[in-house]
Amino acid sequence: MLASLSVVFLLPVYVFLFLYYKTLLLNFLYEVFAEENAAEVALILGQTKAAVQSYMYGLVLEALIVATMNSAALLLLGVDYAILLGILGALLNVIPFIGGILAVALPLAVATITNDGFSTQLWIIVAYLVIQFIDNHFLVPYIVSSKVKINALISIIVVLLGAAVWGFGGMFLSIPFVGILKIIFDRIPELKPWGKLLGTEVPTRHKGETWNTIKRRLTMADRRKI
Repeated sequence: MLASLSVVFLLPVYVFLFLYYKTLLLNFLYEVFAEENAAEVALILGQTKAAVQSYMYGLVLEALIVATMNSAALLLLGVDYAILLGILGALLNVIPFIGGILAVALPLAVATITNDGFSTQLWIIVAYLVIQFIDNHFLVPYIVSSKVKINALISIIVVLLGAAVWGFGGMFLSIPFVGILKIIFDRIPELKPWGKLLGTEVPTRHKGETWNTIKRRLTMADRRKI
């Protein structure tokens, strides 16, 4: 828990340093690549900036939806300070594992203090489990990940891997990192298959079916010749 909270407080420092050294980092990228590739580098950097901005917009939109669902559920259950607790829960939701526990612990504590019995607490747990399911399986893949053109399967895998390897920082940065990789893969002919694997376009037929169809047509053509 302390490690996750420390990363939360260090993230603004990282962002400030990246912004402060922005010109230095950009000059490094331009100088590393040959001069004739400067236009290509500029295009990739522009697409990367747009992808990161879209990802941040997706995170804000996700937080607003989760806050609305939290507040609505708590209001229906008659929990005091429902809107405040719903917003706090959405903010805590960005912290993996610990954040979800804290988000539900706060309304549980308020309900225990202000209400008799345990039925309200039980319904709070059920409501937050449903909200977490919607967030993990719909909001993150289709709102956050779609902003960087990453498909739902890859987004879920990289978020889980990022959280397992680097904790909160890895979960937060995994999707934009993979989005940047996709932009690079799409610009390099040898790596385009990897870009397609990460992308949102789903083909209707796989290559094996296409090749089998071509084989059958060639076989039928040969038979007609005979």
